[in-house]
Amino acid sequence: MLQQIERLSAQTDGRYANDAELVFFQSYLKTARQRFLLYQKLQKLEPQIIRQVLEELKTKEPDLLIINEQDLTAKWQRDTVRLLRYAATALLTDDEVVFKEKLLIWFQSIMKSFKAERSCEATYQAMQRVLKNLLTADEAALFCPLIELTRVTLGPTRF
Repeated sequence: MLQQIERLSAQTDGRYANDAELVFFQSYLKTARQRFLLYQKLQKLEPQIIRQVLEELKTKEPDLLIINEQDLTAKWQRDTVRLLRYAATALLTDDEVVFKEKLLIWFQSIMKSFKAERSCEATYQAMQRVLKNLLTADEAALFCPLIELTRVTLGPTRF
């Protein structure tokens, strides 16, 4: 959304925008209230989401967060909270492109250096299941694509 506003501002410098140039505003306004309410809901649910995802990971793959004999659960939690918050902001601003380009691509190189792609894939698969249990179907449909983008970007590369 913010990128689109910047682009609109540059394109319409000194003139009024036409209807076609304002379509993205109309689209955003249709879901703005839902996005705002969901953003607030995610903020309240964050501890529960993180706890449930961690519980699922520990149950299914107890050694997933142990790399080179080091327990990285605390780092996992910080990173997962950070990504959840950035995804929530992307939801609020309806800006998947900025989320991917400014955070996920950068974070991808970090996760590869830690050889954490498998844990990322498992984390964001589990998170989608948790979210689908905690959110309404409409809310999950709005937010889970950002979590899927996170899973695909940070998970193992498939050819």
